[in-house]
Amino acid sequence: MILYPAIDLKGGAVVRLMRGDMAAATVYADDPAAQAQSFVAAGVEWLHLVDLDGAIAGRPVNEAAVIAILAAVGVPCQLGGGIRDLAAIERWFERGLARVILGTAALKDPALVRAACRRFPDRIAVGIDARAGRVAVAGWVEEATVTPLELAGRFVDAGVAAIIYTDIDRDGALTGVNVAATTALARAVSIPVIASGGVASLDDLRALKRETASGIAGVICGRALYDGRVDLAAALALLKAA
Repeated sequence: MILYPAIDLKGGAVVRLMRGDMAAATVYADDPAAQAQSFVAAGVEWLHLVDLDGAIAGRPVNEAAVIAILAAVGVPCQLGGGIRDLAAIERWFERGLARVILGTAALKDPALVRAACRRFPDRIAVGIDARAGRVAVAGWVEEATVTPLELAGRFVDAGVAAIIYTDIDRDGALTGVNVAATTALARAVSIPVIASGGVASLDDLRALKRETASGIAGVICGRALYDGRVDLAAALALLKAA
């Protein structure tokens, strides 16, 4: 199972939100590239990047910070937030990004997801963020009537590399990952699922690792790493162990 340290970008800084509230952002670093380098030095194999401002604006906003990260590290990075067309996807791949995450587009423009998967095989992930069992998009400010399972089901034959499932009510709250909902989604689709939201301790990682056979292939960890509640070296050793 892969651990993805989260680098969420707002105003060019590394922040963490509380349950998706842009007004409740805690700044952890003003040099995103240096933060990325520290994670890589600790042994991580992937980085999870989010352009929070871009998710709301509908276009890339923290481009400079992302480009600096890509130039500073040698591990693959995945990015979501404000990527809404093929031209933007192609630009990011040309800049060295390994994987693009489509969230709002997955709900509002599913044809884009399918076209992107055909053009860039195994490099497109679908981000499914849910609040109270319903999908939320556009920086989590718009809620839909569709459920995560319904949305995921639309892409089982599209060639999506992964689904990133975030429980918004737990994101940044350190209340524990929603193992039940994440596992249910992973079992229902053939696409690998990456868990996100609420990781508070190594016990959360242990619980997710027990479900690798269900299709959970990775976990994103943010605030727990920044606050020191989860030791990165211990987390990596745990997820790599047989």
